[in-house]
Amino acid sequence: MKTMRYLIVKTALLSALFVLAFMPGKAQLIPDGYFNVDWQYNVPLGKSFADKSSGWGMNFEGGAFVTPAITVGGFISYHTNNKYIDRQTLDLGRNSSVNTDQQHSLFQLPFGVSGRYNFFKHSVFQPYAGLKIGPNFTRISTYYYVLKTYENTWGFYLSPELGVNIFPSPANRFGFHVAVYYSYASNHDNLWIYSIDDLNNFGFRIGVSF
Repeated sequence: MKTMRYLIVKTALLSALFVLAFMPGKAQLIPDGYFNVDWQYNVPLGKSFADKSSGWGMNFEGGAFVTPAITVGGFISYHTNNKYIDRQTLDLGRNSSVNTDQQHSLFQLPFGVSGRYNFFKHSVFQPYAGLKIGPNFTRISTYYYVLKTYENTWGFYLSPELGVNIFPSPANRFGFHVAVYYSYASNHDNLWIYSIDDLNNFGFRIGVSF
């Protein structure tokens, strides 16, 4: 839990640095850049260690226009999904077992490189098609009574995205951001009798755009 809190705090600090870089007063640092801060809702697809959809996540992304239509930048996001398991007897090996209910938790922290192809750059509504690529850190945890067991793993992350930035005044680079996404991560791990074998998710993001 301490590691998770550390990762979230680190993410928040990183996002604050991004915001400072893209604020109008700092526009000379990246004269044609963008930044999104989003709340994120995530839906696990298929059989999952933690298969309940949730809104326990955020996304931070920033970049710059390398052509009038193409942006390249970076992103970092995090999300937690949960699943309740009814009381059952678990074989712990070495002639030991435990009878308990459980709360499964799957924490994901992908980060890396992002790219977008943008449409109608100077309009109020600016749709885009994007792609995110990078590593994905996960922690799978199960809570039972006052105890917790967990495993960490790393995998490859790939996420196509469709979204739109909405600027009520295009001359003022502050507006709103809406996006839908699919993500795949190649993480593999085992915890007791449970396992994760690739992660597939669908979701949407709502936030602000600078």
